[in-house]
Amino acid sequence: MNPELIDQWFPIEQQRNYISMLLNPRRVGLTRRRAECFVRLWTYLLLKQQQEIGSRLRQPLTQLLLPEGFVACTHREAAELFYANKDRGSDRAAGMMIDILAALGLIEKDFDGNTLCLQIRGVPNLTETPLPPEQIELLVDDFNPRTDAVPVANFLAHNYNWMSHTHTVVPHKIKKLLRSWAMQYPAGMRVLRHRNTSHPVGFYVLYPVAPESEEKFSLPPSQSLHLSSASDIDPLKMAIPAKEDCTSVMVRSWMIDTPYKTWENVHRFLEDVQHTLGRMQADFPNLCDFYAILIHPRYEELASALGFQKIGLNPKIPIHWLYMAVDQFLALDMAETVSKLEFAYPSPEF
Repeated sequence: MNPELIDQWFPIEQQRNYISMLLNPRRVGLTRRRAECFVRLWTYLLLKQQQEIGSRLRQPLTQLLLPEGFVACTHREAAELFYANKDRGSDRAAGMMIDILAALGLIEKDFDGNTLCLQIRGVPNLTETPLPPEQIELLVDDFNPRTDAVPVANFLAHNYNWMSHTHTVVPHKIKKLLRSWAMQYPAGMRVLRHRNTSHPVGFYVLYPVAPESEEKFSLPPSQSLHLSSASDIDPLKMAIPAKEDCTSVMVRSWMIDTPYKTWENVHRFLEDVQHTLGRMQADFPNLCDFYAILIHPRYEELASALGFQKIGLNPKIPIHWLYMAVDQFLALDMAETVSKLEFAYPSPEF
């Protein structure tokens, strides 16, 4: 399949329709340029696969179907797609765009050391029959360990794997941890779910830290990663209400699954963190220190806007401890704080 023939198979006007649908509702981190590259990549992978299996499509296409599984695509092919009729655009630039699309959850990558293969992830308003607004309404709710642990563990594992570029993070471990935490302190665990199906598409846990574990915040942050580590030993012990003088709480996870990362959902989920943190003060009256881990530099703008400060750098890998006072976080006008930001929202441990 020749990348130069994309516009003949899927006309520019049709591409623009898909780009507009991608950008509405607003998806944080998805610019018009990235949407354009995604649509052209989707078209190319579909046509290439259909050609390889000998299927005949009618030209021009009126809609895009999802390719079955992974399709091989080199950086050179992607560059021809992304930078057609342009003087700029190298293989390396195309590779960086592919990484961005993967981080946004629009595609998945698989590289066996020789061949790069890509898979288009389903985008609800592009690949499914539109539902009435009341049927796709999302609500913020308590985490239910009996029904939510498995789906939450699956989308957390997917996002951890892109960070490590491996497939070693298994949902089974995360599922066990989530249920264990829910037995100890369920009040700090919340989900964003479909109102009609109850399926969770977002999750966070505010983890009250026992006094004997507070020293971890003065050590390299990599020593406190747990959901994404191979160790079965949790480096941070959870505080028990009314039994310990707990002063610290940590964001162990905060995630909204793609493609639900709209500004409205992120704003609402961050406000819910404020409400949950306020309620936790009834169980831990001395709660005053709020911690998180900054894993990826793309989240620095968000962390700075919220008021977090870097207090510790890992010596070998670029992750940081973040800190702010609980009272300062609770005082934020969250709508104003995030309204002017464009960012891909925090992956697993911030």
